[in-house]
Amino acid sequence: MKSTKLNIQNNKGLLLQAYLELPANQKPNQYAIFAHCFTCTSSLSAVKNISRALTNYGFGVVRFDFTGLGKSEGEFSESHFSANVGDLIAVSNYMKFNYHAPSLLVGHSLGGAAVISAASQLENVKAIATIGAPATVSHVKHLFSHNVDEIRNHGEVEVNIGGRPFKINPEFVADFDKTDLPSIVKSLRKPLLILHSPTDTIVGIKNAEQLYHQAHHPKSFVTLDNADHLLTNPSDSNYAGNVIGTWVQRYFKQEENTMLETQGEQLVGHLNVVENNFTTAIQTKNHSMIADEPASIGGDDFGPSPYEYLNAALAACTVMTLKMYAQRKQWDLHEVFVYISHSKKHRDALELDVEKPGYLDHISKKLKFVGNLDASQKQRLKEIASRCPVHKTIASKVVFETQILEG
Repeated sequence: MKSTKLNIQNNKGLLLQAYLELPANQKPNQYAIFAHCFTCTSSLSAVKNISRALTNYGFGVVRFDFTGLGKSEGEFSESHFSANVGDLIAVSNYMKFNYHAPSLLVGHSLGGAAVISAASQLENVKAIATIGAPATVSHVKHLFSHNVDEIRNHGEVEVNIGGRPFKINPEFVADFDKTDLPSIVKSLRKPLLILHSPTDTIVGIKNAEQLYHQAHHPKSFVTLDNADHLLTNPSDSNYAGNVIGTWVQRYFKQEENTMLETQGEQLVGHLNVVENNFTTAIQTKNHSMIADEPASIGGDDFGPSPYEYLNAALAACTVMTLKMYAQRKQWDLHEVFVYISHSKKHRDALELDVEKPGYLDHISKKLKFVGNLDASQKQRLKEIASRCPVHKTIASKVVFETQILEG
């Protein structure tokens, strides 16, 4: 996916730093805004993972830092709840003027409450998804409740939230009591998806129950089993992103996936070297895929590795070829399994007399047939498995032609 840095001015004239994540084809069908959690930033891994997942469903996603957080201008004391909602509206207006009005809002924790409030004021928003959101805005006050008296007596004071120091004032505290979130949820007539972990120790699962009962249909709830509040396990945030991407399709008109200009080739691969480690978006005319490397070699393991895709191509071609052959012969073949691994093996271990010394590429292909087949038929299928087009391509000498295209 492509990431574009944006600077968006809010209603107080402060610049909010934002990033626009685009699908591999760089032509979104819809736009979404992601609101991060209280005291977090848009660089939180969960925010990036969910945004990345949504791009695979054709969304352009704006993730931004609220006022006074991350690299946005302003002081944290100005980042009260009303200001968060104002920032969301400012980002929505910016997108409407410069790109296209966002139709989906996604919010994490207090950001979830903020997107509900903002969605009630934005006609262009067609659906909302919350993750670990509180049922009331004032819920967040427990994080600094022990300092409330000191704030009343001394004005601005420094408090510790999540191990980090922040300066807050009486206005900051009072603002959390101004918004009646339950009433907003009850009057909201837009599709709402609530995702929450039953083991969330920061915002308890009861909050999800209250939000769900307050909301009108269409409403949905999905549990994030064993996830913590910040979705620190990448598998949790990737799952959340994929659930949102699938859920929201029901409420948006399905559009044909417009292909990125491929210079006449069959597919395009794109890696944002600045934003990602090895996570690579792959796009064909009708399908999107993600490739990555395992964590053991510095990747994020968001998708199969390049060699796993090579194995996948060989496996798919093998079983398809065997199906066609068996059907042509009218053999009683019901299912085919092919198990493939790629590795490097030394010439001596393979007991091969070849000129090339040292290690060679080795592909192990194991076949399993389900059906009423005799030994000779299985042996013939084994021979045919080596004749599938991809197998023949890998086994033969391939001529590569590489060109440099102007950016």
